[in-house]
Order: sequence, then structure tokens, then C-alpha cells
Amino acid sequence: MADSSSGLIRKEREKARQLRKTGWWKRRCSIGVCYYCKGRFPPNELTMDHIIPLCRGGSSMKNNIVAACKTCNNKKKHLMSFEWDDYMSALKQSDDSMWL
Repeated sequence: MADSSSGLIRKEREKARQLRKTGWWKRRCSIGVCYYCKGRFPPNELTMDHIIPLCRGGSSMKNNIVAACKTCNNKKKHLMSFEWDDYMSALKQSDDSMWL
């Protein structure tokens, strides 16, 4: 089963590499906004992120891929979208409590 799973992930990563070469992806990056933090970045500083990570059953389809800044992409790692939202909310609450 693990061989099958790693084979699927390898196949999806190859699809993502091919998608990176398309006009669709270049247009996505040219907008210059991180999907997660909404920060503005030069297109070459945005990375491809799978909303549902490949290791958790995601695929390299356009509806599962977003442009993310390197910081968000590195922090998100293998989290699902709802887990990431919870993480960001907790960070915001701790930042807000610092000022009380």
C-alpha cells in the first residue's frame, strides 16, 4: 500500500511541475497575492501550494492549487485548510492579547 501511495504522490508532483509551466500558473502568480496571508509579493516569491496536501489525498488539479508566499507555505506544511485557519486564528488571538 505504501508503494502505491508514494507512486501516486510522485505522479501528482509531476503534474504540479507541468502545471507550473502553464500560462494559468503564471497568471496566478502575476496577481502577486498569497492565498493564506493575503500579503502582496513579487510573482517570483510565490510558491505553489496544494490546499489539500498530496500526502493527505489531495491532487494537482487547478482547484486544489494556490499561490502562497514561502513563509505561509513552509508553516502550513501538511495541514488541511481548516487546520491552517485554526492555526492562524490562534496566532491572531495571541497577538491581540499581547496588546491588552
